[in-house]
Amino acid sequence: MQLKDLAQQIIQNKSFLCVGLDTELKKLPKHLQQQPNAVLNFNKAIIDATKAYCVSYKLNTAFYEAMGAKGWDILEATLHYIPNTHFSIADAKRGDIGNTATQYARTFFEVLPFDAVTVAPYMGEDSIRPFLAYQHKTTIVLGLTSNKSSEDFEQLWVKESNSNPASDASKKLYEKVIEKVAGWGSPNQLMFVVGATKAVEMKQIRSIVPDYFFLVPGVGVQGGDLNEVADYGWNKDVGLLVNASRSIIYADDTENFQQAATAEAAKFQLAMQQILSKKL
Repeated sequence: MQLKDLAQQIIQNKSFLCVGLDTELKKLPKHLQQQPNAVLNFNKAIIDATKAYCVSYKLNTAFYEAMGAKGWDILEATLHYIPNTHFSIADAKRGDIGNTATQYARTFFEVLPFDAVTVAPYMGEDSIRPFLAYQHKTTIVLGLTSNKSSEDFEQLWVKESNSNPASDASKKLYEKVIEKVAGWGSPNQLMFVVGATKAVEMKQIRSIVPDYFFLVPGVGVQGGDLNEVADYGWNKDVGLLVNASRSIIYADDTENFQQAATAEAAKFQLAMQQILSKKL
């Protein structure tokens, strides 16, 4: 699925919800933990419970890599269980150069046929180009993340490289990164991660990249506000894919976990439907 298809699915399903499958064995309902295929069975149950209310699933690869070879098998099996009507994301945050980046791109676009993968831009253009070589896939670049420590680097003020040395002209580093990366690929190929807890800054980011989709984590447990995200991040194609993980998949730790996940996803979808009805 490409971003143009995702935009259509958002309108059709009246939802811009992405469900994050950040699954940990120790957090599963007790009755599942002793099952031989506990994580995969849980993922399938969550997908079944939420697919009517979302348009995307995001698998944070760290939770699967931590299980070794078995975890990679679970990751692949989960990916193949996601309906092809839903946008699939490998949240891998890879960032390396040359042949290494090429192999990462091959991993997540060919061997594991995800629709999209998250990447870190710190090493520059040649660390991202191999992903953009896949014309019908989506590269999601970290922009302004929702964690507090984003202030360590992402929010540093930097001088404009072409400004007069005596000038005070400067931008935040994340603004420079987003502005620069947007020149490497079209809105059909690129998305940017913008945290929901940075909703006010999102307005400025939207002015820099008016036509690009944002992947927005941080709504739910992390405290981001959905209406603020919509107010500051909206564009003509909606342009938002809002991720919720723990608030949905761990909504209940009993045998009723599926029903609880359904109810929580439905709440998000209803709120999104109301926002869509006002803005479209």
